[in-house]
Amino acid sequence: MKPNEIVRTFVELFNRKDVNGLAALYHEDAINYQVANEPIIGKENIKEMFASEFAAADMVCIVENIFEDGEWSILEWKDPLGLRGCGFFHVVDDKIKFQRGYWDKLSFLRQHHLPIPSE
Repeated sequence: MKPNEIVRTFVELFNRKDVNGLAALYHEDAINYQVANEPIIGKENIKEMFASEFAAADMVCIVENIFEDGEWSILEWKDPLGLRGCGFFHVVDDKIKFQRGYWDKLSFLRQHHLPIPSE
């Protein structure tokens, strides 16, 4: 599958909160680096991350644009509460090898009435 197809599948599974389906999209040693958090390494840890995040907040991804360049796909997204972000997906052999996401964590925490960490 092309990187854009993988990302479209990712969005469908994300919106269904299908942690097993999402995990299946990743290489065993994949890295998911949401820049507001520490990188998550490994398919099983990524699966646990999604399970934890879906339990904490009702997240929905609305696609604004998907771009493709070689092995990379770029997703511009928004959610129903107005948060916007983008994700970069490096797809190798039909699996996500590396993902990096940019979004405003403070706005996300406030919108979902989640605790704001003190530093």
